[in-house]
Amino acid sequence: MNNIDPNEIAKFDAVAAHWWDREGEMKPLHDINPLRLDFIEQHITVANKQVLDVGCGGGILAEGMAQRGANVTGIDMSAAALKVARLHLSENQLNIDYQQSTAEAYAAQHHNQFDVITCLELLEHVPKPETVIQACANLVKPGGSVFFSTINRNPKAYLFAIIGAEYILKMLPRGTHDFAKFIRPAELSRWSRKYNLSVIELKGMHYNLLNKTYSLNNDVSVNYLMYCQKEKADDQ
Repeated sequence: MNNIDPNEIAKFDAVAAHWWDREGEMKPLHDINPLRLDFIEQHITVANKQVLDVGCGGGILAEGMAQRGANVTGIDMSAAALKVARLHLSENQLNIDYQQSTAEAYAAQHHNQFDVITCLELLEHVPKPETVIQACANLVKPGGSVFFSTINRNPKAYLFAIIGAEYILKMLPRGTHDFAKFIRPAELSRWSRKYNLSVIELKGMHYNLLNKTYSLNNDVSVNYLMYCQKEKADDQ
C-alpha cells in the first residue's frame, strides 16, 4: 500500500508550481501529450468512458482525456501537484475527480471499476513497479484497456534520457530519473501478462534534435508506450 519513494514525491512537490508552464520544466510532458492521447485513442475512444489516470501529477494527461469526453479520475501522492491540478481544473470546468492515493490503495476499494487505466511516466518513479501494474489490472474491468509508458534500461537510454535530457539539453531537472529504476519492455510485458493483461502494442517515442519535435515509431530503445487489454473470464 505504501509503494512510494519520499524523495520522488519531494522532487515533484518542488516543481509543482511549474506544471502548467508550457515552456518550463514540464515542457517535455506538454510536448508529448498529444502523442500520448493519440496513441490511446488509436485503440480506445475515451469519450463517455470511466478513466483512471494513475500518477496524474498536475493533470496534463487527465485534462486532455477529459477534453475528449472521458469521465476522469486522477490519483497521485504529490499533494502539491494535486493542488495545482485542482486549481487548473477550476479554470477549465472539466469532469475530473482528483484524489491523493497510491494505485495499490485505490485498487483495494475500486476493483474492476474503470474502462480505461493510464499509467504514464510513473513506473520509473516507484520502488515496486510490479505492484502498480497489479493494481492497474485490478482496477480495470475485464476487457478494459490499460496504457503504460516508461523508459527502457540500456546504455542508449542512459545516454539520451539522463545525460542528454538532464545534463546537456537541460530539458529536465537534474536527478529527475534514476537509471536503476528504468524498465525493459520484456520486464513490463512479463509483469503485465502475470496479472492477466495481454500486451497488444508497443511504440517508441522519439525526440528529433533538429526540429525539436516528438514522434511515435517502432524503436522502443528509450521512451516507450505499451497498450494492454485485460483478459475476460471464460464465462464472459
